[in-house]
Formats: sequence, C-alpha cells, structure tokens
Amino acid sequence: MSWTADGYVAVVTINNFQIFRHIMNPGWTLGWSWAKKEVIWSMVGAQTTEQGDCSKFKGNVPHCCKKTPTVVDLLPGVPYNQQFSNCCKGGVVAAWGQDPSAAISSFQVSIGQAGTTNKTVKLPMNFSLLAPGPGYTCGPAKIVPSTVFLTADKRRKTQALMTWNVTCTYSQFLARKNPSCCVSMSSFYNETITPCPSCACGCHNKKNCIMSDSKFLSMKGIHTPKKDNEPLLQCTHHMCPIRVHWHVKQNYNDYWRVKIAVTNFNYKMNYSLWTLAVQHPNLNNVTQVFSFDYKPILPYESINDTGMFYGMKYFNDLLMEAGPSGNVQSELLLQKDKDTFTFKQGWAYPRKVYFNGEECMLPPPDTYPFLPNFAPKNLLNFTLVFIFSLLTLLAVL
Repeated sequence: MSWTADGYVAVVTINNFQIFRHIMNPGWTLGWSWAKKEVIWSMVGAQTTEQGDCSKFKGNVPHCCKKTPTVVDLLPGVPYNQQFSNCCKGGVVAAWGQDPSAAISSFQVSIGQAGTTNKTVKLPMNFSLLAPGPGYTCGPAKIVPSTVFLTADKRRKTQALMTWNVTCTYSQFLARKNPSCCVSMSSFYNETITPCPSCACGCHNKKNCIMSDSKFLSMKGIHTPKKDNEPLLQCTHHMCPIRVHWHVKQNYNDYWRVKIAVTNFNYKMNYSLWTLAVQHPNLNNVTQVFSFDYKPILPYESINDTGMFYGMKYFNDLLMEAGPSGNVQSELLLQKDKDTFTFKQGWAYPRKVYFNGEECMLPPPDTYPFLPNFAPKNLLNFTLVFIFSLLTLLAVL
C-alpha cells in the first residue's frame, strides 16, 4: 500500500472461495518464510503467535523478528485502534456459497528491513495455512496486476504499489485418514433402518469414547474444547462426530417428502455456520425447504443435482455439542419428474453428502431400504377375505 523508510506497509486478505467449506473455530493460522532478514514492525487486525529474538533492536522493538512468523486473527471485542476491516472474528471465515460478505478476512502489516521498491522487494516463501487443522497446500507467491480501489464517492480509482497472490487448495486426504461424518437411511415403505457403516470414521477413538448416560457428562468443564481440538465422542458403532440421517417420509401424487437430521456426537465441539451439501437428481426441482436455508450449487450449468443446506441465522445455524440439543433437522418437498422418479433400487437416497465440506461415508448400496415387491401382510389378509366373501356371494347367487 505504501513504502516506508526501510520497507513497506501491506494489507493481507484471505478470501475463501469454497462454496460449502468454511473456516471454523478456532480459525485460520497463516505462516510463511522471509526471503531476507525482514521483520514485522507492527500489525493491525492480527498478531503473530511469537515475537522471536529482537535483542539486537534498541528503542523501537519490532512486533516479530522470526524468520518464519505465524499469524492468527484477533478475537472479537478488541479495542478499535487494533481493528482492521474484515478482521477480528477469531479466524472464522464463512463459506462463499453461504455468505460471500463474510468469506473474507484481512489485516495490515508493516514490514521493515525489506526492499523499498518493486525491484528490491523479495516475496515471502513457503506459505502454509491451517484452517484450523491440516489439509491445505499453498503454492508460491506470484506477482499479479496491482489491486485497484475505488474512492468513497466512486469517482476516482487508486491502486496498490504492488500485489502478489498465493493460492491454497484443500485435500480431505491430507486433512485426515478417515471420514468425519456418515449417513444413515430409512423410509416409510420399509421398516428397516440402514445405519452408518461400522467404524465409518475409524475406531481409533473407541477407547476414549463416553456413553450417553455416563456420569462423567455432569462433570464441570467436560464440554470445554482442547487446544488440539481432540474430540470426545459418544460411543457408537460408527464412531463419527457427525451423522446425517436421510428419511424418505411421504409420497404424494406429484410430490415426495424427505426429512434430514444432522446429529452431533462430539461432546467438546459445536458447529457454527455449518453447511450440508447433497447430490441427488431430484434437487433440480425443490419445491420447499422448511427449516433450513437452501441454495442450489451449479458447477455445470446443464446439471442441477447438487444443493447446499445451512442453518437459518439466529435459529439453527449453530449445531450444539452432543446431547439433547445436539441436532438440527428439516424437511424438504420435491416435485416428481414422471420420467425419472422411482422408489426402486435406492433412487430416493443421495449420491453424495458433505458436511462442512467433508465427504461423508454412505452405506453400501445393497443395504439401502428397498421397496417391497409384495403388499404388507395385513393388506394381503384383507384382500383374501374380500375375495373369499365375493366368491361366497357369487355361490349364493
């Protein structure tokens, strides 16, 4: 943004362009390596986690002297003179598809012992992003055309002296070995409930899980998260923090109804700004969603089979920790397409499900609740009685 006597003042902006994956609490952590002997004189809207060795400086001491600084966002409620635009949210950044205005975080930093011209400035290297855990891989910084700004009256354009971009991509395989959610299924036409697969999220936490009726749940501080976000799960056969249940509830002439329930089995974490992405061919004709907000996702304009569900603000946008309040649910009404609609062969169940951007494990297709090929016993008995009565009546006549 400007040059100083021994460096420059820069604005760092983190944009989350992911449609249904947000950066949740405890927020992002950004790191890099300096190319030379740069120091951070001051920061507004963020801070480094360590100052490092600044013993060679007398009088004015830098904010950070480390070769590899680690930066975190400030918490809400900091004094105004420490705030910057789009800062101070504890590192929480919304998903782009959920709230584009909140899918951004930024801070200002003053760099010293650096270049003071476009030719002498050396770009930082080895960027890393934890959001909040692993999974992101960042590329090198690349110089791009300078960012352009509009004045308040929108009649004049100004531009940065220099701009560079760093792109970070996410991989679920790098983030964790096992899924973090699973899907169970049921229907009105079959009494069988298809549960989540056993050990769907790995059974490595089986030794540390806790029963839902355990006396330990009444202990003080049991719901306080740990620094490493290690979960305390309810003992289940699937051992997943999150379960998504898809229930085919009713069938009408022109419509059909589905109930979706999301349950949290982690006693040490609640989920704010949660998102649920579902792929199903009939999402191209959603008539009504009753208790969630809904937005179609159109990665390909010709295919409309994926949608994102998320909580209504101040109503159910917070999924509480495991317990009586640890669930959110909604129903959706879908209009039938006479050419494709069927209850056969598991067509009514989702193809893919993602919670907070993480793909959930589905049950094997051959275990889905199937459409019976015969009528219920009580209906068969009624039919046999009716036929017998009719034959008796004909014999009398």
